[in-house]
Amino acid sequence: MRGGTKTGKDRPQGLMGQLRRPPGGRDARIMLLAQFLDRSGTGVWAAGCVLYFTFVVGLDARQLGVLLGAAGVAGIAGSPLAGHLAGRFPVRRLLIAAHLLRLGTLCALLVVTRYEVLLAVVALTHLGDRAAKTLEMLFATRVAGERRATYQALARSSANAGYALGAGVAAIGLAVGTRQAYQALILANALSFLAAAILVRRTGEPREHGRVAARAGAPADPPPAPSSPWRDRGYLRFVLLDIPMNLDDSILSVGLPLWLVTRTDAPHALVPAFLVINTVLVVALQLRVSARVGQPRQAAEAVAVYGLTLLACTVLLALSTGAGAWAASAGLLLAAVLATAAELMRSVSSWELAVSLAPERARASYLGVAGMSQSVQKSAGPLLLTGAVMPAGPAGWIALGAAVTALSVVQRRSGLRRLRAMEAGTPETVKHPA
Repeated sequence: MRGGTKTGKDRPQGLMGQLRRPPGGRDARIMLLAQFLDRSGTGVWAAGCVLYFTFVVGLDARQLGVLLGAAGVAGIAGSPLAGHLAGRFPVRRLLIAAHLLRLGTLCALLVVTRYEVLLAVVALTHLGDRAAKTLEMLFATRVAGERRATYQALARSSANAGYALGAGVAAIGLAVGTRQAYQALILANALSFLAAAILVRRTGEPREHGRVAARAGAPADPPPAPSSPWRDRGYLRFVLLDIPMNLDDSILSVGLPLWLVTRTDAPHALVPAFLVINTVLVVALQLRVSARVGQPRQAAEAVAVYGLTLLACTVLLALSTGAGAWAASAGLLLAAVLATAAELMRSVSSWELAVSLAPERARASYLGVAGMSQSVQKSAGPLLLTGAVMPAGPAGWIALGAAVTALSVVQRRSGLRRLRAMEAGTPETVKHPA
C-alpha cells in the first residue's frame, strides 16, 4: 500500500476485533455500546409505533399523518439545535440530556391520552432523536480524530445489529397484540435510553482533534473565526445537495415495498427480504467500505459513484414492471443490494465531507446544520416517491435516478473545489466559496 507499510498493530482487523479496540479507545467502546442499546430500543418501538397509535390510542389516518408530520418537522430542528448548543456546552452532558429527554417523553406516552399533548410528546421525542444522533457524530469526530470513518463504520454496523435485534423483540409484542404488550415495547425503548445515558456518563468529555499546525513562516495568531454556517453559501450548498444523496433510505424502506406490491408480480412475502439484505450487507461490509472512502477526496469521489449506483437501482425498479414473477423478484432483490451499496458509500462519504468541509473552529454548529439533510429526506423522501415518482410509472424511476446522478456530479465538483480552497488556506474562500 502506498504511503508506508502497516505494522501489525495498524493492520486492518475484523469487525469484532475493531469493536474491541475501536478508534478512540475506552470511551469510543463505551459509546458504541450505548449506541447499540439505543438503536435496539428504537428498533423495538419503530416496529410497533404505528400500530400502537392506531389500535391502542385510537388515532385515525389523518391524525396519524399529522402526528408523524409534526415529528418530522421537530426532527429537522433537532440537528442544528444540538450543533448550536454543542458550541457552548460539553457534548457529553448534552448527549446525556438528550437520552433523558427521550426517556421522559417515552414514559409520558404510557399515560398521555389527549391528542394535543400527544403531538407535543412525539415531537419532543423526535427532536431528541435527531439531537442525539448529531451529538454522537460530534463525539465521534473528537474522540476518533482522523480515524473517524472507521468509527462511523463500526457505529453503523452495531446500530444495524441493534435495529435488527429490536425488531425481533418487537415481533413478540406485536404477536401478543394486547395493550400491555404495546406498553411493554414503549417501556423497553425508554429503558434503552436510560442505559445509554448511564453509559455515556462513564465516558470523558472528548477534546477536539486535528488542529492544523501553522506552516513555516505563517503568523502564530489563529485565523479569524469562521462565519455562521447559515451564512456560508458553500456549506449550505453541500447540505442542500446532500438531501437527494440520502434517497436510498426512502427507496429501500418505502419505494421497493410499495412498488413490489402495486406494480409487479413478485410475491409479497419477498418484502421482508429487503430489510434482511440491508442489515446483513451493512454489518458485513460497512467496515471495508470505510477503509476505501475514509479520506476527504475519496469521499468526494464516492459521491459520484453513489449517483451511478442509485441510477442502476432505479433502472431495475423500472424494468421490474411486467417482467413476470421470477424476473421481477430477481430484479427487486438486486435493486435492494444496489440501494444498500449506495447506502454504504453515502453513510461514510456524507459524514466525512460534512466534517472535512466545516471550518474546525465552528465544527459543532456546522455539523448540526449538516444533520438536517437526513431529517429533511426522511420527511420529504417518502412524499416524493409516493406523490411523484411512482405515479409516473417506470419513467418516474428513470427520471429520479438520472436527477440524483446529475446532482451527485455537482456535489462531487463542489466538494473538491471547497477542499482545494481549504487546503490553500484561503479563509474568505472557505466562508464564501465561488
